[in-house]
Amino acid sequence: MQIEGLRVAAAERSQGLGTAMLEWAHNFGRARGAQLAQVTTDEAREQARAFYTRLGYRTAHVGLKRRI
Repeated sequence: MQIEGLRVAAAERSQGLGTAMLEWAHNFGRARGAQLAQVTTDEAREQARAFYTRLGYRTAHVGLKRRI
């Protein structure tokens, strides 16, 4: 399953909301046959990447994009 655009308001961070949202998403996907969860985030969002790493996500590939 693909998870994109996960955001928690700055004032609400560090309260477990992001973890709770991902746990819900994982359970939702698992119940429907998903075996892999993939998240995307901007590479400049270092804290977000650290958050995903703490939850067991690992960098598997690098995506590229360009304006046309």
